[in-house]
Amino acid sequence: MAFRSFDIDAPRWDQSTFMGRLKHFFNITDCRTALLPDSRLDEAKALVESCRAGSIPPGTTEEQLYFAKKLYDSAFHPDTGDRMNLIGRMSFQVPGGMAITGFMLQFYRTVPAVVFWQWVNQSFNALVNYTNRNAASPITPKQIGVAYVTATSTALATAVGLNLYTKKAPPLVARWVPFVAVAAANCVNIPMMRQQEILNGIAVTDENGNKLGHSKKAAIKGITQVVISRITMAAPGMIIMPIIMQRMEKLKFMQRITYLHGPIQVMMVGVFSMAVSKLEPELRDSIISQYGDGVQRVYFNKGL
Repeated sequence: MAFRSFDIDAPRWDQSTFMGRLKHFFNITDCRTALLPDSRLDEAKALVESCRAGSIPPGTTEEQLYFAKKLYDSAFHPDTGDRMNLIGRMSFQVPGGMAITGFMLQFYRTVPAVVFWQWVNQSFNALVNYTNRNAASPITPKQIGVAYVTATSTALATAVGLNLYTKKAPPLVARWVPFVAVAAANCVNIPMMRQQEILNGIAVTDENGNKLGHSKKAAIKGITQVVISRITMAAPGMIIMPIIMQRMEKLKFMQRITYLHGPIQVMMVGVFSMAVSKLEPELRDSIISQYGDGVQRVYFNKGL
């Protein structure tokens, strides 16, 4: 089926429903897309841009357009259109996050192991945060360095301190230390890495994508949501998994395969809006003076 025009940026699924949003995020976090070569991703980008320009190659099917948009969303930054580094892409979060979380949960007994895996995790998080930042608010190398060192220090201090404090506590308590360290670090890492957004605000638009101005409150709301979602996403695996492993390790067959405990844990872990009335007074007044009551809500990219 050929098309003369096709709105490739329109949601494929109804974003007003939970299932529609779930299908959308399953689509762009498909880890299989992380295996594709850059040449294939560039082809997808070219098709998306061609479609946006109103020029669809003859013989192109609807499914090919949707697949090209899937690859584009999974590998290219929504603000700049630049190809993102592999580790920072949403499509790499499942395998990357699973591996690191599994090893943090497995190697929690000794201080050197705790230090190493917390450092790996914070390095991974810093790269992901930078890759998925709101590109309209640039950050300097110095600010990146300060954010990385601060977050890593917070995670290490929390993990090592609690590790030593829980030496005499029940074994299960010690297994939860990695989660507490990750939660504490997220509260520091994300705001620090995206401090320019808090200081200067982020772009807000109307429902049609027309830029209305910059808002610090939207930035704070977006970053707060990201922090909460990161901690919430980590909670099931890092709280429930230690309970499961605590019981499984007592089984005789598990005691014979201690070298597989790490891989087993790895395998088992498996855009927002804001009311105009909530914006800064000067930006709110500017929007009202230009658009009256025509714009009730503004939209912004909160980042990943």
